Amino acid sequence: DPQQIELTTASKRKLRRFIVIDEVVDKLYGPKVREYFEKNNVQHKILALPTTEETKSMDLVLNILHEVQNFSLDRRTEPIIAIGGGVCLDIVGLAASLYRRRTPYIRVPTTLLSYVDASVGAKNGVNFLQCKNKLGGYTPPVASFLDRSFIQSIPRRHISNGLGEILKMALMKHKGLFDLLKNHGKYLLDTKFQSCNGLADHGDAALQTTRIAIETMLEELAPNLWEDDLDRLVDFGHLISPELEMRVLPSLMHGEAVNVDMAFMTYVAHARGLLDAEEKEQILQCMRGLELPVWHSGCSWALIQTALRERLKHSGGQPRMPLPTGLGVAEIFNDTSEETLERAYELWVRD
Repeated sequence: DPQQIELTTASKRKLRRFIVIDEVVDKLYGPKVREYFEKNNVQHKILALPTTEETKSMDLVLNILHEVQNFSLDRRTEPIIAIGGGVCLDIVGLAASLYRRRTPYIRVPTTLLSYVDASVGAKNGVNFLQCKNKLGGYTPPVASFLDRSFIQSIPRRHISNGLGEILKMALMKHKGLFDLLKNHGKYLLDTKFQSCNGLADHGDAALQTTRIAIETMLEELAPNLWEDDLDRLVDFGHLISPELEMRVLPSLMHGEAVNVDMAFMTYVAHARGLLDAEEKEQILQCMRGLELPVWHSGCSWALIQTALRERLKHSGGQPRMPLPTGLGVAEIFNDTSEETLERAYELWVRD
């Protein structure tokens, strides 16, 4: 807004910003971030924190709030900036929502997973009593700034982890996205989602993949931002995975746990006759091509039963189970029998 820019530049009051940055990101990009604020004559406080699933707690939120209070933040004109992966964005979002009832914040995702998932939507939260995101709320950021150059510094496994959430959207809503992942998955891993010139056979697969993933996610989330409707295709891969992920920490990352869940649900869809054998194999082959796990020994039949019971508690007494009915199309089912689930599990274990 030109008028806002004019007011800002004309103001005699010095710009001030409070930034929370993941400590690993700070080691890589901290000097650049500090240089940016110094060059633009912005008074700033940078708080570098360890933001992992193990530290994702109210203690860390309170730590941030103590520092925000000491900085004397103006909640109307000075948004908190979060720079990091999904855990960092979730923690800062919750802290901002609590401070003075609601303080604006900006998300700057630095991992592929947070780029296509945590950057979109309104949810924030922390883990509580060994349950994933048990405490949280719905407070959208004032902006998300997306820059794929951050992704070039993350390890290959983390890129594969993000591909799990992209594959979720492909299987639920977009055959074209599935084809992109199937045909260019290794290339995307090798190039770390950077746009490379002179590779016409791949086009700009990184830009296409991330753009379609975010657009399909927005299509699903925007009309139902506060989850008034519990029938959500974006819950695919999130029925078993919350229980599995917390149970086996830190052996599985979020996107990997989601993919194990999706692999099992692919077998459930096949057992119900929604997918034929060739479609099932195409999905599993794509998962392996993206270097994602299609099985984990921690995903026992007992864990699946526990996770589905938890699901019933929080979804209005219905399982609301999203299942693929083809490649890139899906429906939500409430009538999958225990016998079908057990048969699918046995086939999955056998394979």
